[in-house]
Parts: sequence; C-alpha cells; structure tokens
Amino acid sequence: MWIGSPSIFQYLVWVKESWGRLISLLISKSRPTGGARGPEMRLSASDRAVEQVDRLAAGRDARRLVEAPVFRVGESPGVPAAAPSLQVDIDNGRAEGAGERSANHVALPDEAVLRQLLNMNPPEHGEFRRVVNQRFTPRSVQQLKDQVERITTEVLDELVGREECDFVTEVSAKLPLAVIAEMFGIPRADWAMMFRLSNAMIGPADPEYGGSETIKENLEKARMEFFQYFNQLCEDRRKNPRDDLASALANGKAFGEPLPPFELFSYFALLIIAGNETTRNATTGGLHALISYPDQWERLKRDPSLAPKAAEEIVRWTSPVIQFTRFATADTVLGGQKLHEGDILVLFYPSAARDEDVFERPSAFDIGRYPNPHISFGIGEHFCLGANLARLELQVMFRQLAERMESVELAGPTQRMRSSFVGGIKHMPIRYRIRAR
Repeated sequence: MWIGSPSIFQYLVWVKESWGRLISLLISKSRPTGGARGPEMRLSASDRAVEQVDRLAAGRDARRLVEAPVFRVGESPGVPAAAPSLQVDIDNGRAEGAGERSANHVALPDEAVLRQLLNMNPPEHGEFRRVVNQRFTPRSVQQLKDQVERITTEVLDELVGREECDFVTEVSAKLPLAVIAEMFGIPRADWAMMFRLSNAMIGPADPEYGGSETIKENLEKARMEFFQYFNQLCEDRRKNPRDDLASALANGKAFGEPLPPFELFSYFALLIIAGNETTRNATTGGLHALISYPDQWERLKRDPSLAPKAAEEIVRWTSPVIQFTRFATADTVLGGQKLHEGDILVLFYPSAARDEDVFERPSAFDIGRYPNPHISFGIGEHFCLGANLARLELQVMFRQLAERMESVELAGPTQRMRSSFVGGIKHMPIRYRIRAR
C-alpha cells in the first residue's frame, strides 16, 4: 500500500455515481498545513467534526486504515464512514443494491451555505447543469484557446526582468481567474474581489483567508458579499444581456422556470470558485512537482509537446480536490462493515490516484504517463463541468513555461491552505530565469 509523505494517509468509501452502486477506492487525505488556528478562533460543530477527520490525517490511525477494510471515523452527527480499498473495485459491484445521494463535502452540516451542482441529485442536477453545459464542451472551450494563450503570455511577461516571485499570487492564480472572469464579463477592477472571496469560501478555516470567526461565520460573510455582487450583475444582464456566462445564468431556466435566487447565486459562486481555485492549485502543485523532480522538468523543456500528458499527470499527482461525500441510500455491507441508509461516505481522491492496481509506479511523477485513467475530475453525472477548460489552461501554461523558463527553484518554504476540501499551496516563492518573448 502506497504512502507518499507524512502528510498523506489512505482511506476511502466511494459511491459509484452513474451506476448507483457503492464502490470502494484507495484514497488519501493531505493534512492541511499553513498555520494553526489563532487563540481567538472558536470551534463550531463542523470544526470539531473536521478535527475528528484530521486525527486520521495525523497518521495516528493509519495502521487501522491499512488493516480494517471499513470502519467508522466517529459517531457524531455528520462524521463519515471511511474505507480503504482499490480503484479496481469500481467494477466489481460488491455492494450491489446501495445507491447514492449527493452531500456536501466533509466539513459537514454547518457548511451547507450554497445549493449548487455538487450537492444536487437527478433530475434537478441535470436541469441545472444544462443551463451552461454547452459553454464548457470541448468545441466551445477550444474557441477560448487564443484567449488562454494571450493571458498566459501576459502573465509570464510580467516576470521578465526579475529573479524571484510568489508563483501562486503572481502566476498560477492569475490565469484561471482572468479566464473565468472574462467568460462572466466581470470588470477587471472586480477581479481582486473575486480572488479574495473565492479564497474565503474555499478556505474558511485558514486564518489568512477565512478570518477569525467560526468556519460557519466566515463562510456566511463571504457568501453574502458574493450574493450581493451577483444580484447586481444579474439585474444588469437581464436588462442588457450579452454573450457571456453571467447572462446565461441570469436568464437561465430549469424545469421551464427562472433559476430561484438562492440556487442562481450559488451557481455563480460555484463557477467562479471552481473556475479559478482548483486550476490554480494544480498549476502550483505541478510546478512544485517539476522542481522536485528535475528530470521531468528537463524532459518537458526538451519536448514541450508533452504538455497535454504532463497536464493529466499533474492533475493526478496534485489531486486538487481532496474529497467529496455522498449518502448511502440503502443498508449494505462493504468490506465486512455494515453501512446504514443515511451514512455519509467520504470520497478521497489522492489515494485513488495512486492505486497500484490501476497505475504503474503510482508513486512516480511521470509527465509522459499513458494511459492515465485518473478520476481527479470525478466520474458519472458529477464529472467536472470545467474539466475541458482546466485541461486547456494547464496545457498552455506548462507548454509556455517549458518554452520560456530557463531555470526555476524554490526560494523559500511553501505555505499550504488549511482546508479539508481543497489541497492547495497558497504561497510558493520561486527563483527563476525567464526569456522575454
């Protein structure tokens, strides 16, 4: 069983989304770093639930994860069941008859501050997804290639004439934020606010991003500011529609009716957050991996055409989303452990991406890996809506980095976001040499 670093542990229960069967995978959870709570941070019920999960991440229960096929993390409301296994078990259907129902991610009931695709079930999920689905098809995304190339070039141009920078704030955060903001038609003057609020929503437990209140209070504050902004944007697009995402949502319909306000504003938040956070974290983690494995960096520099395969390996390697959860819809037995209807099953992606029965040398970072059947973008009806866009952004960024960046190394310690949901580096100082165009 693979264990990559002291910050990674392995456990997972997976629910097979498209076939409605419980399945299990090998997973791991990267333990958040980047600062402990300050003394003024108050613990809510969801904070305490996350702390119970983090006990596993600390490694104290790692042996139990290896030895026990399925076990309960705890009995508190909302605390998930967990099961280590292999990705190959996706196809064996050994928990036949148990379905699945969407849940929020593992930071649990207090965090249900949005109602959007991630926690919707059929037929509602399909109706809402169709509102913007056509804007993220491979053909539609390919039309954005020139725009992504232009933005990437501009971002890298800003590094010329310097030797050090924070790669996160000055490179990896800028590309996906600019692309999704332009797709929405959000004025450039408001991009910094979108960045700040996205951080607050995705990292409410991080002192730098969330603030000093409880997780719930931090989320609520960011949500209300997001919603106020989106309300004004919707009013404008209903009066003056454009060919942009904001207009598509503001005038969109589900089941023949306009999107309800709460679901509408949640949709805006989902696309803004998912459109920049996960790609940012994959980009940062990808460069970190290339620095850590210089043979792969030199390989990419020699052959920038490897960028598409490198992008897939970076997504597998970094697994930007740590976990999602699902509810069991029927009693069943999985790995000798009884699971009951209503149990929360937690889906951890990083170890699924390192299943030895699926990947050759899963603990090796290989930018030429093929095939690369990772599930870091999800599977079934909840497959990532923006996967095609994320792939394009990563391919363009790493091809241009390979073509222009002559050398790169870490210039100081990295800082990770404190989050049970997204595994990301929030600061990564680098020292580099880059060519002008």
